[in-house]
Amino acid sequence: MKEIAAGKFKAQCLAIMDQVHERGESVLITKHGKPVAKLVPVENKGDDIFGYMAAKVKIVGDIVGPVTPLEDWESK
Repeated sequence: MKEIAAGKFKAQCLAIMDQVHERGESVLITKHGKPVAKLVPVENKGDDIFGYMAAKVKIVGDIVGPVTPLEDWESK
């Protein structure tokens, strides 16, 4: 795990975040030589349950009306 001083992290924060994302390597942030925080890459959870079919399905026709014509329904 890479260690970096808080002052250097502050100056290069965005670049360090990009490196953590690309390499998947954690960074320990220190202040006066003592660890104060750790920057770790997020775990890729894959598809979320909500919206996972977005742009994968195409709706064609009426999705609200009955499947069979009304004449086929019997009324008593």
